[in-house]
Amino acid sequence: MSSENSDPPGRPGDRPLPAHLDPRLGRLGSGRAARADEGDDGGGAHPAGDGRRPTPRVAVVTRVLAGVVSATLLIVSGWGWYLGQLAQATVTRTDAIPTSGNEDAVDDGAAMNLLLVGQDGREDLTKEQLAELNAGANDSGGLNTDTMILVHLPADGSSASFVSFPRDSYVQIPGHGSDKLNAAYAYGYTAVDKGASAGAKEAAGAQLLVQTISRLTGLQIDHYAEVDLLGFFELTQVVGGVQVNLCQAVDDREFSGAYFPAGPQTIAGADALKFVRQRHHLGENGRGDYDRIIRQQVFLAGVLRNMLSSNVLLSPGRQRELVGAAAQSLTVDQDLDLFQLATQMQSVTLDSITFQTVPYIGNDRDDQNRDIIRLQDEDTLHRFFAQLSADPGKPAETPAGPPATVAPSEVSVEVRNGSGKAGLAARAKGELEAAGFTVTGTGNADTSDYARTVVRHAAGDEARAAAVAAQVPGSAVELDDTLTAGTVRLVLGKDFTGIGVAPSTQPAPDEVQGADLRNAQDTSCIN
Repeated sequence: MSSENSDPPGRPGDRPLPAHLDPRLGRLGSGRAARADEGDDGGGAHPAGDGRRPTPRVAVVTRVLAGVVSATLLIVSGWGWYLGQLAQATVTRTDAIPTSGNEDAVDDGAAMNLLLVGQDGREDLTKEQLAELNAGANDSGGLNTDTMILVHLPADGSSASFVSFPRDSYVQIPGHGSDKLNAAYAYGYTAVDKGASAGAKEAAGAQLLVQTISRLTGLQIDHYAEVDLLGFFELTQVVGGVQVNLCQAVDDREFSGAYFPAGPQTIAGADALKFVRQRHHLGENGRGDYDRIIRQQVFLAGVLRNMLSSNVLLSPGRQRELVGAAAQSLTVDQDLDLFQLATQMQSVTLDSITFQTVPYIGNDRDDQNRDIIRLQDEDTLHRFFAQLSADPGKPAETPAGPPATVAPSEVSVEVRNGSGKAGLAARAKGELEAAGFTVTGTGNADTSDYARTVVRHAAGDEARAAAVAAQVPGSAVELDDTLTAGTVRLVLGKDFTGIGVAPSTQPAPDEVQGADLRNAQDTSCIN
């Protein structure tokens, strides 16, 4: 929906909005829009803005209806239309959806896939704000995007699925080879000419991140929304506190600033930001970024509980304040219609809002000796997301079988030793040749600290890579844009025990990780 001067036909807004309610007159807090409904708890200003207060009987009926029918009434009413107009008029826009690298993925039609991103840039924060948010030099920010969540909304608005991506996920970034997922935005941002505007650089960063996620998931990304540190802080102030539940007390004052007792508690403002950023000092069972992802999911669930509570549903003042803060905190793509988004979610309930993490195998190290997270192979991830976005009214697709392979005699292999064990590449060369492969060369990998054996291939060489991987049970298969087509590279890890032999440390099926499916009603304790 665009913020045009005429209202949609059939809406209560067909008549002009009163001056103090017209979203075109400025942002919240600008001094140009009066706050007639401020402080109202449900029996306040009339939605039409005429200053009347409802009779006690009407107030009771309003409370009952809001409690029974939920947010739907607000969305389809004139008041809901006004809030949509307010958000449309104040939200920041960026050209985030690319024209290539996304359009060939699965298009869910009326369903929506939205990429929600937490931007950790701090260039706009004052020293005082950095200190209050505990966002100083000890916990780096910059251009990296440390929070990335795919939100899938089916066409009927019956549910909402939030899938988080660990920032250290080792993925293919189009045009840049394999790297951590949170580097995609920075690659796009810095690739733009130095003389370009900040807006152009931010759009390029968002577009490359969208392309990376689309390639990873096999889904078309329809929309993009981004919130920065300061925006998140301001939004949590408006929410008024979210209840979280910790299994044990935490003390991470060294990094995130998180310092909380065990048990249920309500957090807001700077404490909320510290909570969702914590990844250090999480005890013996701490899982670093995985626990941080769970914190983000738990906090989002709490925000949604607050937004769907009667305290908000019955208070036009709270609704307006929340929508205004959200709109000023967000940067979204050019075409995202916020009113349409709200309408599409009109049937969602807390138990149909789910949170999980993209399936991954575990921690590893890359050729630069950095900590990374190995995701499941591409076929498995595509099946996971296809199931996530499947039409509930259609039968589930039969899982794809094993990838096609070719005869070993048709495959050329380059062997690199990343295990730290001397002579392993020469041994693998002999075993591969005995199995019928052509080995074009051997050597050492960039590091000798590969925990897992990896089969890398160029686009179009999937069948060749599958033939090699079939000879190395438990190996990972990765697309590598830097390789020349026709040759597969086998990087031997510490788990390698021989061609045709299962690795000594092959992950058991139950070691494949990902957040347990939680819904927005779940208030059980977390680490």
